[in-house]
Amino acid sequence: MTAPTAALFKPFHLGNLTLPTRVVMAPMTRSFSPGGVPNSKVIEYYRRRAAAGVGLIITEGTTVGHQASNGYPNVPRFYAEDALAGWKKVVDAVHAEGGKIVPQLWHVGSVRKLGTEPDGEVPAYGPMEKIKDGKVLVHGMTQTDIDEVIAAFAQAARDAKAIGMDGVEIHGAHGYLVDQFFWEGSNQRTDGYGGSLANRSRFAIELIQAVRAAVGADFPIILRFSQWKQQDYSARLVESPEALGEFLQPLSDAGVDIFHCSTRRFWEPEFEGSELNLAGWTRQLTGKPTITVGSVGLDGEFLQFMVNTDKVAQPADLGALLTRLNNQEFDLVAVGRALLVDPDWAVKVRDGRQGDILPFSREALMKLV
Repeated sequence: MTAPTAALFKPFHLGNLTLPTRVVMAPMTRSFSPGGVPNSKVIEYYRRRAAAGVGLIITEGTTVGHQASNGYPNVPRFYAEDALAGWKKVVDAVHAEGGKIVPQLWHVGSVRKLGTEPDGEVPAYGPMEKIKDGKVLVHGMTQTDIDEVIAAFAQAARDAKAIGMDGVEIHGAHGYLVDQFFWEGSNQRTDGYGGSLANRSRFAIELIQAVRAAVGADFPIILRFSQWKQQDYSARLVESPEALGEFLQPLSDAGVDIFHCSTRRFWEPEFEGSELNLAGWTRQLTGKPTITVGSVGLDGEFLQFMVNTDKVAQPADLGALLTRLNNQEFDLVAVGRALLVDPDWAVKVRDGRQGDILPFSREALMKLV
């Protein structure tokens, strides 16, 4: 193991949480849980990564116990006895290999389409109502709805702690419900949850506070956030470090322990005049640990594989990533597609076997390995 590579495999400590390595498995929707219950294939999928040097697994997005939280088929739930029993088996398998695991708690918001399981006639929920041809496609959330969704996240976090998870991640990125409140384009409310970015952050702040109250002071809370959106890759929530600090500090104060800073390309500077990426700026501004992510370990980004089905991503040099990690720009590194296709990615990097790392193609999305 080279000196720069060694940084990936140093333990990470935060309160009662100790990770054996700095390698994080990024959350990736897989849709291999019929009925919303993780099965033996899902258990083995996560166990293999923990056994091969992944320090922290962030699960695929798991839906909280609200009737409109889901937007995709065969996505695992994080509520009800059957799903929680399945996740308990995942937790036990990961822990047996020395790894740590947190669920990503998710509500898709207005992305949901009518007909989506398990409650097909329930419309999407979002900050603003949307009606088409006389049919409600998106139900504009009332205060009661907001309170119910926040309670569902808090209960999911409480359940995560009860079954032995090592923390929780709140999905506040990519144009889903929490992010829909952040983004002016999807939140033009006129009450206390709309208007300024500070007001548009109120939903997330109250949600984080409720999760913190549910799990206590020592249970880690991770928040994933992004500037870009699935609906608009050029979107910018804030345009300067000062504005980013103003956005992040109330979230940090509400109870976030680690910020998971989602970018498409980890090497791109977030603002002019500095080489720091989003995770670098977030760490500097909040003093909290950060996770960087975005095309780590591969020579092409995810979007290319959605439009070019025959494209293959080859393993990429990690030099720039390791330099940033060694410079303490960020604390943890989330790996997505490279780990999806090759469960042994981390151990191959550790052992200097980069030439053995498997390339990624869209076909890898069709199966669990």
